[in-house]
Amino acid sequence: MLGSARGIDAGNLVRGTGSVARVPVGHNLLGRVVSALGVPLDGGPEIEAAGVEPVERPAPAIVDRDFVDTALNTGLLVIDAMLPLGRGQRELIIGDRETGKTAIAVDTMINQRDSNVICVYCAVGQKTFSVNQALDAVKRYGAPERCLFVFAAADDPPGIQWLAPYAACTMAEYFSDRGGDVLLIIDDLSKHAIIYRQLALLLRNPPGREAYPGDIFYIHARLLERAAKLSCERGGGSLTALPIAATQEGNLAGYIPTNLISITDGQIVLEPRLFHEGQKPAVDVGKSVSRVGGKTQSPAMRKLAEDLRLKYAQFLELEIFTRFGGMMDERTRHTVEHGRRIRAVLTQAQYEPLSVAHQVALLLALDERLLDQLPLEKVSMLQSKLAAWLSERASEPVRQINATGALEADTRAALVAATKELVEHLKAAEFTQ
Repeated sequence: MLGSARGIDAGNLVRGTGSVARVPVGHNLLGRVVSALGVPLDGGPEIEAAGVEPVERPAPAIVDRDFVDTALNTGLLVIDAMLPLGRGQRELIIGDRETGKTAIAVDTMINQRDSNVICVYCAVGQKTFSVNQALDAVKRYGAPERCLFVFAAADDPPGIQWLAPYAACTMAEYFSDRGGDVLLIIDDLSKHAIIYRQLALLLRNPPGREAYPGDIFYIHARLLERAAKLSCERGGGSLTALPIAATQEGNLAGYIPTNLISITDGQIVLEPRLFHEGQKPAVDVGKSVSRVGGKTQSPAMRKLAEDLRLKYAQFLELEIFTRFGGMMDERTRHTVEHGRRIRAVLTQAQYEPLSVAHQVALLLALDERLLDQLPLEKVSMLQSKLAAWLSERASEPVRQINATGALEADTRAALVAATKELVEHLKAAEFTQ
């Protein structure tokens, strides 16, 4: 049942229609909050849909797909530099409760305000308060007129919660089939699996591992396989999927997490320890991977970030030894201090995504060791001031990098000079105080 059970009793006569569930699609859904059946939930007028499409559709065939070759920037430096995403990719966001999984998804939606990407956010079994927070953030900082929210609340009938991701995917495919680029966020598939287990047990299907039905892998695979970069013959559109999954005590070897990791093209793993230490986004770079998006990075980002992951891993290893209180030689001390500034740069406030040029400027500052001259507590201040500073003193290099993604010698020199000037300004301000 996809609606209220009021007035329905055992023994009532039921007739099948012989057709699968269908949902409205079209541009008029943008900017709206709807149920899994396309019914408005925002108090607005009825939606005049361009048509209705079945919620179940076969995934694009191999011959209908193309290479993932265009970046989908999240605005989060730790992801765009070390775990880049491409349009048409499926990247899992996974971690324990309250570690910032939804925050990463919402920041990615906000960052599309300056792009042509349409965002579809599907909430499955979430609290109304949590969904309202995400909705308010997009309205305040993003481009809500190019976003669609599909909401199946925790107290909705199980059938409607199970249907929600498929309905949201159909609504998103309307745009990708017509050559558009779409981002689909599903929050979250762990709750979706629990709902499906509940339905399967009610239907007396044979239970398998952890009482999940035997086709639990298939229901998520057939959903996420619909995300793809389409070939030119199919219009050249793309559907990027960012499914979210919850773990318990960081156990990535759980049944549903391992299923989803094997289906997707990589995972962003969030670590509770990092979150509680104040490093946000709390991405565990060692356990996270992007199997596709590295080929989509801009030339500037790829060149500056190619050894960043290695340097950061070396720092984390060295930092463990420094906690024993032993004496450090000068070289080790410089490596640790530089690593701490890498970590500070990767820490980013929520609702403040960075453009490609500003990310390149921060990576340049690390590469040129400009931040090593700055006290660690001043790095966050530099991050907050950098965008306005570069817009005033290096507007043309910023425009060129955002437009082309290339880092020419003169552009690099201009960015380094402007960033160095800001570092000197912050150092002088500290000295004056």
